[in-house]
Amino acid sequence: MNKKLRIIGLSGTNGSGKDTVGLMLAKEHGYLFISVTDLLRNEAKRRHLDVSRENLREISAEWRRELGLGVLVDKAVAEFEKGADKYVGVVMASLRNPGEADAVHAFGGTVVWLDAEPQVRYDRVQKNAASRGRASEDNKSFEQFLAEEQAEMHASGDSATLDMAAVKERSDIFLDSSHEDLVAMRAHVERELGL
Repeated sequence: MNKKLRIIGLSGTNGSGKDTVGLMLAKEHGYLFISVTDLLRNEAKRRHLDVSRENLREISAEWRRELGLGVLVDKAVAEFEKGADKYVGVVMASLRNPGEADAVHAFGGTVVWLDAEPQVRYDRVQKNAASRGRASEDNKSFEQFLAEEQAEMHASGDSATLDMAAVKERSDIFLDSSHEDLVAMRAHVERELGL
């Protein structure tokens, strides 16, 4: 492992700003940003599956069973190591299993939990769905949005499935992005991470 690696794992509720923070850290501070969700989307497409939350959950659980609970962190670190001389570290979103938070900590990294009011998050997701290429994936009612989130928050009894509540318990930094614009969020993240 490269000595200069600094790893930040972003987790939190849907639409809370994880990708926004990850992209900001990449642009402003020289991190490699890895979207775990994009890794899973690419795998779903490779398998000719619909890019649905259910299929992404199934793929991630399969990988965790076969390759360990921290597999998505390992994949992000492997991507970083391909071009380590170009980056100060890797920031990844979104951690959804406690094994991923544990893997970030094993690398000496920091886990950040982002949250915002549910209606604020839903509105963000709907507003940005088309520009992010997720219009069909994110086309759902507010009630469906909340139900999907609840399904991902709590363990099913299988350690390889999603358990975002356990990730939250392992988080080091907590950010509420309900009322912050991007400039305020950037300042808050930089202050909390000591950047």
